[in-house]
Amino acid sequence: MALHFELVTPSKLVRSEDVHMVVVPGSEGEFGVLEGHAPFMSTIRDGAVQVYKTEGAEPESIVVKGGFAEVGDKGLTVLAEHVEA
Repeated sequence: MALHFELVTPSKLVRSEDVHMVVVPGSEGEFGVLEGHAPFMSTIRDGAVQVYKTEGAEPESIVVKGGFAEVGDKGLTVLAEHVEA
């Protein structure tokens, strides 16, 4: 099973893919999301989203600035104010 992950900014869809796990820099601390995670919403702080494409893989870091993260039935959506290229 895989987690559907979307990363969006106010102007565009940056990523939409199925991954193993994502670690998000929440404003209350980092949190990891796997498939089947309970519904959850959090603000995010400036930092790096760590995307693990497969179990045991090295993470890919995506630098984000501010925003929100929501875990729902369809997976994880991160709405970032800004994503560094």
